[in-house]
Amino acid sequence: MDYYDASLKLHEENRGKMEIVSRVPLNSRDDLSTAYTPGVAQPCLAIRDNPKNVYKYTPKGRMVAVVSDGSAVLGLGNIGGMASIPVMEGKSILFKSFGGVDAVPICLDTQDTEEIIHIVKNIAPVFGGINLEDISAPRCFEIERRLQELLDIPVFHDDQHGTAVVVSAAAINAFKLLGKPLSEVKAVINGAGAAGTAITKMLLALGLRDIVVCDRQGAISADRLSALSRDKIELLELTNKSGVRGGLAEAAAGRDLFIGVSSPRLLTEEMVRGMNENPVIFAMANPEPEIMPDLAKAAGAAVVGTGRSDFPNQINNVLVFPGIFKGALAARAGAITEKMKIAAAYALADVVKPDELRAEYIIPGAFHEDVADAVADAVAQAWKDAKE
Repeated sequence: MDYYDASLKLHEENRGKMEIVSRVPLNSRDDLSTAYTPGVAQPCLAIRDNPKNVYKYTPKGRMVAVVSDGSAVLGLGNIGGMASIPVMEGKSILFKSFGGVDAVPICLDTQDTEEIIHIVKNIAPVFGGINLEDISAPRCFEIERRLQELLDIPVFHDDQHGTAVVVSAAAINAFKLLGKPLSEVKAVINGAGAAGTAITKMLLALGLRDIVVCDRQGAISADRLSALSRDKIELLELTNKSGVRGGLAEAAAGRDLFIGVSSPRLLTEEMVRGMNENPVIFAMANPEPEIMPDLAKAAGAAVVGTGRSDFPNQINNVLVFPGIFKGALAARAGAITEKMKIAAAYALADVVKPDELRAEYIIPGAFHEDVADAVADAVAQAWKDAKE
């Protein structure tokens, strides 16, 4: 099937993928007077008198804004807010289809950090959560941090944390299968942007101790300190304790885990052979991974995952963001904490039962019916536990 032509036709025939449907009838004069004026004045006054009533009388408690400036759209780059609408609309229907969460695409005609923060802060009254999407690094770090400080609802940059949660779940199961404790796993992460940074921090939180991160110039190491950005300096403070220098080949040597959030064809068979015995390869560049699964396996990889649906072990954010927001909204959480993300990762990993776990199945498929509720329950419980 030619998905590109089919998608173009689908969008043209339907003029997009979303519509607004009323949850209440509007068939009579009484219906109109109850849903709108004069009756609607009563919930308005109830919210004015007690702002907490906004969760009781409006969709805020089940509504998420999918916010993007179109500056880092997967596989397309900086295409701007307007061109990003089909992606954000698609994200919104994934929220609804997989998690039962209503979501609205908010595509901005600005890439100014301060303006984005100002806009999102001022539209927040409608929403119970903010999902930031496809905003380029390093601006995405500042935008997320500042908005979470300003708002009392979860602000979640899915390109960072959704990716990190799914990768973590895949790593948990891959090394469970191989019988190797995470604390003994040596990892190399190729890609030091939003996803690579979040993955690094989450793997450290899971107990990994030895991680080397590479950018386009190679291993992020102390000898490059003067040329590193502030974000990469902070990353270096957490990683590369053994002082690895050089390119990806040097960084991958003797490693157990490769995680690629970078570009196609960067990992060679020779590099895989230079890793430790039975390495785990998560090559997630799209549409073409850092190494094709058949090549990785031929070079000795024990477990291979990609971002694609046409190979086993698809490491896809759709496995977590609907459930994370479903759980956060149910708990009326004020943020998505590190403990909530870790709980989500273990819950996702546990969806794969011990008797199902194998090299070709370390992570459930996107349509597994238990995923969203398992993640949601774990996230909600983690928030409640932290508040008790």
